[in-house]
Amino acid sequence: MFLKFDTFGKDYAQMAAIAIGCLSSCISGMTIAWSSPYIVKITQDKETYNITEEEASYFTMINVIGLVVSLPFTSLLPDRLGRKPVLMLSALPYSLCWLLKLFFTNVYMLYIARFCAGIGDGLLFASLPLYIGEIATPEVRGVWGNGLMIFGFLGQFLINVFGIFLTVPQTSIVSLSVPLIFVSAFYFMPDSPYFFAMKDRDEEAKAALRFFRLRDDVDDEYKILKDDVKRQISESGTWKDLILIKSNRKAILIGIFIRVSLILSGIMVFITYTQFIFTQSGGNIDPAAATLIYTGVAFVLYTIASVFSEKLGRKKAFAASLALTSIILLLEGTYFYIQEYCPTIDLSNFKWFPLVGMLIFLVFVAFGVGILPGLMLSELFSASIKAKAIGVVMIIYAIMYILTNKYFYNLTRLTGLCGPFFVFGCCDMITAVLSCFIVPETKGKTLEEIQQSLKKN
Repeated sequence: MFLKFDTFGKDYAQMAAIAIGCLSSCISGMTIAWSSPYIVKITQDKETYNITEEEASYFTMINVIGLVVSLPFTSLLPDRLGRKPVLMLSALPYSLCWLLKLFFTNVYMLYIARFCAGIGDGLLFASLPLYIGEIATPEVRGVWGNGLMIFGFLGQFLINVFGIFLTVPQTSIVSLSVPLIFVSAFYFMPDSPYFFAMKDRDEEAKAALRFFRLRDDVDDEYKILKDDVKRQISESGTWKDLILIKSNRKAILIGIFIRVSLILSGIMVFITYTQFIFTQSGGNIDPAAATLIYTGVAFVLYTIASVFSEKLGRKKAFAASLALTSIILLLEGTYFYIQEYCPTIDLSNFKWFPLVGMLIFLVFVAFGVGILPGLMLSELFSASIKAKAIGVVMIIYAIMYILTNKYFYNLTRLTGLCGPFFVFGCCDMITAVLSCFIVPETKGKTLEEIQQSLKKN
């Protein structure tokens, strides 16, 4: 049973399906950023929770460990079960996460809850990029393909709002409603026509195309799609082919580069430690309020950037974004260095800079490195290896996430905040240069055209 969107315009069915599917990314953003407002609450309330800062420090990593452990298995499911069922299945571990946080009596239940969220992320990242890339036309994909990141930031903003007004149990009750809304709405969306074509379920594939294109005459488009899928799945899709076939190897390396560039930009660490950074910076704005401003601005900027980055082109936007973030992070590092090691210099007139600098950083991140990795992950890979390739890329991404989170905390203790900011700034400078030679331009191309360009170049 499919809902009808005919009255809204020719692209609105695709937009609706992507928006509803990306509610799962909103849930992921909520679980990832949960530690930012609630670690402080839990560790300070010894009477209710009796959890130490050392025990709570593992909250930021356990969900990523769940992602790493689950991805080798979840990446196999979309080609067997379909993109839609796997994405819907992510609601189960996410719901279990919130239930455990609602009824937890010790720190180990919270560890299990975070691990369940990681499994949900494994199901999400194995299926959502495929679904978005396969249902959308190039024009729609260029803007709405960024939904994974945009809705992720929406989730992070919401959880920080909850962190100001709600207790841990109240937040869990409210957050449980999001997986239920997602499953109830996404049930009415069709699966990817690519998946149906891969399984020779031609009538279902045509029905899905009619839904997404909002027209009855899809025979010509389906013939092209079917031929493309046949050619791609005629190629061997084993694990070793990810490396042995040149175009696959090239796509994997590009995918790893863009995801690792996202980590090395510092944005993912800053999301996790937002309140910690603003507390340590010694500014005159309440850390909770600063965090709320930061995540709210991030959501707005990412939404706006999804339009403008498409106009600029993937390659230029990615390189420019990294170059500009490098400058602002080095300036932030300089501020924190003076604050830490030059006490004779008066910074009282510049206490606004940490927050303003981080907001400027968000602007630069949002228009390139922050938003394009999620989009390009849905574009790069052939149908025969897409699920496996995304799984490999996300495992490496998750490992880098764990390492950078641990590195940030340890380096901050050793050098103060200036150390991590200087390192991330230098990394951005290097990746900005490398991206000019590594990142392909995929703007306006079909998935098949992207595959052909990878083979030619």
